[in-house]
Amino acid sequence: MLDLLPSALPATVTATPARLLRRLRGAPSPVAGRTVLVTGASSGIGEHTAYAAARAGATVLLVARRAEELERVAEQVRALGARASTYSCDLTDGEAVDALVVQVLAEHGAVDHLVNNAGRSIRRSLSESADRFHDVERTMAINYFGPVRLTMGLLPAMREQGFGHVVNVVSWGVQIKAPKFSAYLASKSAIDTWGRILAREARSDGVHVTNMRFGLVKTPMIAPTKEYENQRAMTAEQAGQQVLRIMEDLPPAWGHPVGYVGEAMNLVAPGLLDAVMHQLHQRIPDSRR
Repeated sequence: MLDLLPSALPATVTATPARLLRRLRGAPSPVAGRTVLVTGASSGIGEHTAYAAARAGATVLLVARRAEELERVAEQVRALGARASTYSCDLTDGEAVDALVVQVLAEHGAVDHLVNNAGRSIRRSLSESADRFHDVERTMAINYFGPVRLTMGLLPAMREQGFGHVVNVVSWGVQIKAPKFSAYLASKSAIDTWGRILAREARSDGVHVTNMRFGLVKTPMIAPTKEYENQRAMTAEQAGQQVLRIMEDLPPAWGHPVGYVGEAMNLVAPGLLDAVMHQLHQRIPDSRR
């Protein structure tokens, strides 16, 4: 994930009063017995979300392009005592997404928790993007159009059963408006806004939406960016645990403190933040990929 500012506070797994009370009572996780579908489940946040959900007693549906890696994750989920099903799917292919929805509903009925985690990041200045409109197209395809299409396909069954939860894995960059990530953050801002509107429209149907605005997480997606090597970051395992907590508590949003500071600065001192971000833009090189 994106990291352009030093993390003044480490990202941690939250502990709410409701969760602490459940632990004191020895109650099972609210996710136990539910069906959780995770996209981008072959590595990183998605993989570790699958393990966390499995430990909580959920049935886990794993979606990604790489069938062999999905089966590896599924074997680990089953070793944890949970049921797992794998679905190899390119979420940028609309017809494939529609077929996935039909298959999942036929095999499992309604999905209780949908974790829209699959995504792509591109770090490139607009000055270097004049002949690269495909950067915009490919980030929108996987970060916005894919999850929206999948969510819309699964939504009627959620409404019919009176419960559903959509988790959108986003980025604190949508709050900070960080330079060099225009294509990536535009797509993540789109799903962030779409998710909030869905939550307000589907509230009476029992459908919840949480936008998770992560800071930097150590996943394969950030590996090509050498500048991230020494940055403080959440591990993929910690991120997966946090997604589980969000599925248990159903908040409308969750994020890193630095993101909320950036969001406030955009409101109260946008010119100052523009100047700071311009300095960062000049100091940080474009990605080599």
